[in-house]
Amino acid sequence: MTHSALVVGATGIVGQATARLLVEADWSVLGLSRSPLVQAGVTRVTANLHDAAALAGVLADARPSRVFITTWARQDTEVENIRVNSAMVRNLLDALRPGGSVRHVALVTGLKHYLGPFESYGQGVLPQTPFREDQGRLEIDNFYYAQEDEVFAAAARDGFTWSVHRPHTVIGYAVGNAMNMGQTLAVYASLCRETGRPFRFPGSSAQWNGLTDMTAADLLARHLLWASTTPAAANQAFNVVNGDVFRWNWMWGRIADWFGLEPAPFDGQIIPLEQQMAGDAKRWASLADRHGLIERDITRLASPWHTDADLGRPVEVIADMTRSRRLGFAAYQPTEDAFIALFERLREHRLIPGDIG
Repeated sequence: MTHSALVVGATGIVGQATARLLVEADWSVLGLSRSPLVQAGVTRVTANLHDAAALAGVLADARPSRVFITTWARQDTEVENIRVNSAMVRNLLDALRPGGSVRHVALVTGLKHYLGPFESYGQGVLPQTPFREDQGRLEIDNFYYAQEDEVFAAAARDGFTWSVHRPHTVIGYAVGNAMNMGQTLAVYASLCRETGRPFRFPGSSAQWNGLTDMTAADLLARHLLWASTTPAAANQAFNVVNGDVFRWNWMWGRIADWFGLEPAPFDGQIIPLEQQMAGDAKRWASLADRHGLIERDITRLASPWHTDADLGRPVEVIADMTRSRRLGFAAYQPTEDAFIALFERLREHRLIPGDIG
């Protein structure tokens, strides 16, 4: 019997990687998004998760056995994040309920489960690293918790199993994504090479000197598929990281080397990318014209605010993967290789200049 899936947020970093993996595994795949989706083997479903009535109509004939929720909508405050993003999950699962086909729902959140939301990011009393899944929720508003609660309530009511997936910063390909460190650094490095500006680490000493890890989108997709088809993984939350650790004082030089740059010395001062790249929209458009790139709008490739949040953290962040390892998930992805694979893909698709590497 062919497995069927609904990937929610199919144009995002995680959604694209998940849909591609499912197609390769010969699944029947619906890809839901608000923006146009062109991906081989994926049937496009255009819908707005905020509109419950319209969503129910669009999904009336959908019969997925697995649902992968890989999207969220950023709001101005965490109170609004909770209201909007919990409603999106609730509307989705309510729309699918009449079909009675759903056997498993996988929800992608992240390490802000342990660190707190953006407006109080890395503040207060945080769990000890490495973060472990059995560490409780912070006593603070967090839309990740609200999303989880919607999934848990629907699962108890409708009889499906669930999994929650908590990646660290995700490395992957997606144009127009709001949280995209890999592409942001690629754009920043390309501008530094083009203009002669120093390629300077924008973040904190804690991140420069401390250990960290990241998550490749392709590895996260494999984890989503594994959890949705492995009975022992049902009804559990998982950290999902590549399996290696590194310090940015090493990785920054590796990225610089790929772009043919010398990394600037780091003096411990935080100079955010939002500040460094504040006037780069016209520069990027000009660079794109000179190199024949297909995207002139820098905001569709780079998200400096999100990269600053990660690289500016005052604490070391590492996630433990023991729960997944004990249950048999053994995939591993060197983070440097994930960055390089992304940079090569961006160059291949003419999203960054090709005369580098």
